[in-house]
Amino acid sequence: MFKFFKDTKRKLDRYLSNDIGIDLGTANTLVYLTGKGIVINEPSVVAMNQKTGRVVAVGMQAKEMLGRTPPHITAVRPLVDGVISDFEVTEEMIAHLIRKAEEFSPKMLGPRVVVGVPSGVTNVEIRAVRDATRSAGAREVHIVEEPMAGAIGIRLPIQSPAGNMVIDIGGGTSDIAVISLSGIVRSKNLRIAGDKLNNDIISYIRSEFKILIGEKTAEDIKISIGAVISDEPLEASIKGRDLITGLPREVIITDSDIREAMSASIEALVDATKEVLEQTPPEILADVMQRGIYLFGGGALIRGLDVLLAEHLKIPVRVVDDPLTAVARGAGIILENIELYREVLIQNEDDLPLKR
Repeated sequence: MFKFFKDTKRKLDRYLSNDIGIDLGTANTLVYLTGKGIVINEPSVVAMNQKTGRVVAVGMQAKEMLGRTPPHITAVRPLVDGVISDFEVTEEMIAHLIRKAEEFSPKMLGPRVVVGVPSGVTNVEIRAVRDATRSAGAREVHIVEEPMAGAIGIRLPIQSPAGNMVIDIGGGTSDIAVISLSGIVRSKNLRIAGDKLNNDIISYIRSEFKILIGEKTAEDIKISIGAVISDEPLEASIKGRDLITGLPREVIITDSDIREAMSASIEALVDATKEVLEQTPPEILADVMQRGIYLFGGGALIRGLDVLLAEHLKIPVRVVDDPLTAVARGAGIILENIELYREVLIQNEDDLPLKR
């Protein structure tokens, strides 16, 4: 009888409200809508009018304004290193994304939302995400660590006693985690990810070529010719401001330039992965050696990164299918059976029973 009422309530909830999974990233935010899949994949950028205090644009429209706005309009990223730096702007962004997602399937009540956050975030940061999502219109908010959500998204057996290892390389942070029995056994969160690599490229080109380029140009060059191991030479032309003359100048950059620019950060990522492996219990380490390490997130698409990690760690490393959407897909799977995945959700003071 209890199961009947429980199933009836679940069906009623789905009829009256949406279930939405959000991968709240520093660089991009993805939104998963149950029954529809991933419906939004946009940059985490908001353009604000300083005179009126209103939001001018969110997502791709706002990103196109970066570096091109008049003084009274600012295009900002409200998340830094995977955590909220501007609460009000983040709230506006989440509200915009929820409204946009619900256009695909309008419902009477506010949605139930699962949000992915980096591993090791503080209670204050968790509360900020929870409060911003609630203020944006969610009736129920659950928080999950991104490496766990990604592991669920790629269908790893996270509830079994066998060990699984994942590396999630996002825009602001990289998460390295060993998972077993619905929990993270060992993990490390690094501020070395896509944004850091972009800054490495900007610094290298300024130092070696005496040209100043913007963040968008650095990201484009990283995507087009960035490679830590390359089978064939790659090159691209970039335009920037000559630091000596102050005039525009164009130069040809090769993949070896980008490799040298990123080398220190990539080395730090490899060392951090070794550190997590060294702290992993022997039985779980044996599982990881057999199963391999799974790479997802935007940084997983850097050419040759899986091969480089495998050479240094002596463990197979695989880039998962569609690595950009793994966390959002995991949030969606959690929403489909939230009771089954209750253990993987982060608890804070609001979730704990009151002491008598």
